Amino acid sequence: MNKHNVKATVFAVMAAVFYALNVPFSKILLSHMEPTLMAGLLYLGAGTGIGVLSLLRMNNRKKTERLTKKDLPYVIGMIVLDIAAPILLMSGITESTSSGASLLGNFEIVATSLIALLVFKEAVSKRLWIAILCITAASTMLSLNMEEGIHFSSGSFLVLAATLCWGLENNCTRQISSKSTYEIVMLKGFFSGIGSLIIAFISGERLSEIKWILAAMTLGFVAYGLSIFLYVRAQNTLGAARTSAYYAAAPFAGAGLSFLILGEKPTPLYFAAFAVMLTGTILVIKDTLIRTHTHVHEHIVTHTHDGTTHTHIIRHTHPHNHIMSEKNHRHHHSEQKLLSELKDAHNA
Repeated sequence: MNKHNVKATVFAVMAAVFYALNVPFSKILLSHMEPTLMAGLLYLGAGTGIGVLSLLRMNNRKKTERLTKKDLPYVIGMIVLDIAAPILLMSGITESTSSGASLLGNFEIVATSLIALLVFKEAVSKRLWIAILCITAASTMLSLNMEEGIHFSSGSFLVLAATLCWGLENNCTRQISSKSTYEIVMLKGFFSGIGSLIIAFISGERLSEIKWILAAMTLGFVAYGLSIFLYVRAQNTLGAARTSAYYAAAPFAGAGLSFLILGEKPTPLYFAAFAVMLTGTILVIKDTLIRTHTHVHEHIVTHTHDGTTHTHIIRHTHPHNHIMSEKNHRHHHSEQKLLSELKDAHNA
């Protein structure tokens, strides 16, 4: 592994760890402020932090395509869902354990996959279907409250509703993912944060002490803004599949932090759900790595121009989505020329 890959791998792991801080530290801060206010401050902190990072890299910014009017429906959908999701999550955390809420975050995989299938007609492999069943089963186990008879936890339902919103949001964001990442994240942060704060004030929530406001915004910058920033930097080197595989550790890291920081005690049912959830997540990672990878091709092209023969070696990559079966192996090409190197050998 070269030094660029090592650095990118570190970024991917850091992105997962930073996002894992979200639930346990939100649980602590929610004892000092209301959930809707907390949700708004988290996203506002992310938008502010990414805005500062964007300004710092002004002189070294690659040209990226900006959002247009055509993207407006997806942008609006993204912002509205990013208002609803963190409010539901913060409300759910107040009524459930941090470790359980962290693992339930994996249900976002199920929501994203099913919405992609039903709305955007994307294919779902057999392996991913099994993963969906595992994660759904584990989420059901985590949602059971057995202290006063067997019934479903209202806090878990709120967390699952948040993952459904983020599943929809993921599909909206996917439609504009080729545009400026900084622009997308800043729009998410500022407008979703302000929207949540407006709802908080209308519902009668009041600002808490300035130290808790700054703590919530700092957590938002780290767990949402900086996590996304590092994820994008890692993805530029490792590719989407390998980066998402590292990022899949975030819910499990969040659960571990909940035990260490909050002193929560796992139950036997939690251990069983953890094992089933881990199985489903591993299957998702395998499916992602097998179905999405990049081939590097070199083409040698020889032609004559102005009486001189030129030989060009053109190097470029193609991301591939694979549909696998026992009898065949088909490629679906989404060809984009990411890198082109020309080496001319002149022969008179």
